Amino acid sequence: MPNQPQEDNVQDLSRHTAIITGASSGIGAGIARCFAACGARLILAARRADRLDALAEELSASGAQVLPRPTDVTIEEDVLGLFADAEAFSPVTLLVANAGMAIHRPTVDVTLEQWRAVIDVNLTAAFLCGREALRVMQPRGRGRIINVGSLSAQMPRADTIAYTASKFGLEGLTRALALEGRPHGITASIIHPGATISELIGERSLRASASPTTMEARHVAELVAAMAAVPDEINVLSTTILPIAQPYLGRG
Repeated sequence: MPNQPQEDNVQDLSRHTAIITGASSGIGAGIARCFAACGARLILAARRADRLDALAEELSASGAQVLPRPTDVTIEEDVLGLFADAEAFSPVTLLVANAGMAIHRPTVDVTLEQWRAVIDVNLTAAFLCGREALRVMQPRGRGRIINVGSLSAQMPRADTIAYTASKFGLEGLTRALALEGRPHGITASIIHPGATISELIGERSLRASASPTTMEARHVAELVAAMAAVPDEINVLSTTILPIAQPYLGRG
């Protein structure tokens, strides 16, 4: 399967029980497959129950312990229920906040409703999940939070004002979580992927074959697994992964 990690890139995540949001497709599904191959116990969260169930069935067939949990991470009650069910399944040691959305539209055409929708999914949901992760991890004195950011937190593209603002905000949220988590043995970090083939960047990209300027979800997933696998007292605070041919360095 294209999203399976290469054997020499498999990390040992057997000590982790991981919640992965936005797990039903794209980078989230790639992370779920990689984590399953690395021995983690998984709680998969997304709004599309049918896709979650299909992915959970696939991973369970390979021997992984998986709980699919349909969740709208922009709704506080859903997030509280997600963490309650996850803790009953296995104490959570790792959160990957990956849920995201983008709107490609000139700023003058962006409605307040569209702005709020992007901020809610990309930033408010990460706050809700990060807050609950701190709450369950603090009494245990360990835990790890990994937020999935974007190159847009460093160098925005045109016509993506809400997405850009949300990812810049996610960088600050990550640093705040890392600071508050530090006395409790909890780390928080962020990974900024470049162009990755997923539904987030549109149907045209999904239909296109891989190119020198795009990555597959498994490439991002393998780096997330490496960030999760380091010893509990180590944190990879921020990292960037991108195709070497992607226009980024030297942008004018």
